Amino acid sequence: MIARLRGRLDTIGEDHAVIDIGGVGYLVSCSARTLAGLPRPGDALDLHIETQVRPESITLYGFEHIAERSWFRLLQTVQGVGARVALGILAVLAPDQLAQAVAAQDRAALTRASGVGARLAGRIVSELKDRVGELPVMKGAPAGAVAGPLGGSAEDAVSALVNLGYARSEAHGAVARATATLGDEADVETLIRSGLQELAAASVA
Repeated sequence: MIARLRGRLDTIGEDHAVIDIGGVGYLVSCSARTLAGLPRPGDALDLHIETQVRPESITLYGFEHIAERSWFRLLQTVQGVGARVALGILAVLAPDQLAQAVAAQDRAALTRASGVGARLAGRIVSELKDRVGELPVMKGAPAGAVAGPLGGSAEDAVSALVNLGYARSEAHGAVARATATLGDEADVETLIRSGLQELAAASVA
C-alpha cells in the first residue's frame, strides 16, 4: 500500500491534486483545506497517503499532516461516514478542532461540513466521545488544546458561556483551561469569569 508520496505538484483540480514522481502522475483526492495549502505547480510536495482498494478502483487520499490521515481513518469507523464525508469534515475542522468538538459534544461544529446533518453529527460525537484521550491532534498543538468531558460546576459554566453566544467547543476549551488553573472546586461564577478571560485572550492571540 502507498503510505507517502514525495514528488512535484503537477496540477490541482477541484477535489484532487496530481503529483509527478519520476514522470508518473498520481491522482490524489484531498480535502479543500489540504488543497488550499499546496505549493505552486512545479514545486516539491510531500503528502501522507491513505490507500483505499475497492473491486472497481484504487483511490489515493492525501494529507499534509499525519494527524489528518489518522482522523480520516477514525471518522470512517462511524456508520454513515465514508471517505467523501470524512474529507468534508476535515475541510472545515483541523484535527485539534475536531477533537475538541467531540470532547465538547459540539454537534453544531460538525454540521458545518458538507454532507453532515444533525443526526450524523450526533452519532460521530457519541461514538467517539470515549476516545478523546487517543484522538490525534496537530503536531505542535498547545498543551491542553483538547480537554476531556467536564462535569458539575464546569459544565454549568460551559452552558452559561454558550448562552452568551459562544460556540460550545470554544466554551468547553476555555472552561477546561480555567478549571486546570483554578482546580475542580471552583464555583460556577468564578469559572465563568475565568472562562471569559480565556476566550478574550484567545481572540487576541
